Amino acid sequence: MKTNQKMKTVLNLRSHQKLLPHFGPALLAALLVATAPATCLQAEDAAAATTNAPAKTGAAPAEKPAPLPLHQIEGNGGIFSTLSAYIVNPPRNGEPVGRPSVGFAYVDLGHEINLEALTITESPLKRLELGYGWNRLDLGDLPQVLGISTHEVQLHNFNVRYQILKEGEFDQKWIPALTAGVHYKYNDGISDVNNEVGGALASVAHIAHHDGEDFTLYASKLFTQLPRPVLLELGGRATEGVWNGLGGFTSSYNFVFEGNVVVFVTDKLALAAEYKQQPRDYTAIGDVVRKQGDWWTIDAAYVVNSHLTLAVGYGHFGNVLNHEANGVWGITTKWEF
Repeated sequence: MKTNQKMKTVLNLRSHQKLLPHFGPALLAALLVATAPATCLQAEDAAAATTNAPAKTGAAPAEKPAPLPLHQIEGNGGIFSTLSAYIVNPPRNGEPVGRPSVGFAYVDLGHEINLEALTITESPLKRLELGYGWNRLDLGDLPQVLGISTHEVQLHNFNVRYQILKEGEFDQKWIPALTAGVHYKYNDGISDVNNEVGGALASVAHIAHHDGEDFTLYASKLFTQLPRPVLLELGGRATEGVWNGLGGFTSSYNFVFEGNVVVFVTDKLALAAEYKQQPRDYTAIGDVVRKQGDWWTIDAAYVVNSHLTLAVGYGHFGNVLNHEANGVWGITTKWEF
């Protein structure tokens, strides 16, 4: 079939060196999750073709594509903090359901402030992705400054994403992949911090809640007309979260822009750039609760094999708690079964 030939071309870059990697935004220091080589780009220009084609009865399972997109820290397909419209590890032809994927990320934000993430996704259908992300933020020296006993907050992210359009659907090459998501977030620890500072987070900063919901809409398009394949992903998010929810939640929604660009240098190595706008509708409290800055990262990802991807990144996160976190480094990895 025409679509199968297209997929085979993208996934076989070494044999067909016309198609090369993508360029995508990478967010936080280690993320690059979605930055792996074009081989793994399930970019619907390529991958969608295979995943869209109906499986023939009795057909053998399709060969596994590269493990892309990666996991972003909330437990969705993407880079580090920004998302992708492509679904992670969807069912291959001949298989009734997709297989799970797991990931890990670590970012050293300086001043003993560390961010860790454990993520898992399962795509039971070709257009449906379910995900969970556990984030732990070490508060560094903030407890000592405030005289509190809470030393960390943990954020639980529960995600459901549905792909409204597959890339190139209806035999229209210009159509991008389009995916909508609903994300419930629960912060375990921020209420303790608020209580220990006499309710100041809620009464002064107006960060009044420990949970909230985000709504996302992302479009992804792979451009193969360039010397190297370039992946462009743009999205919007409606959120009540402060610092992605790690700082708690306000009572009003903000609409922010996110996006990334990925370029495949070889069939194994990809470079990415990522940008994530942050809401600022809360009140700063001196140098202790600062207005957050927008995030951007530059990353490099390497596809080890059809199951494993490793990435390293350099990030700029602006104000984090009572310090700045610019020029920081991180790592991320993802394994697909």
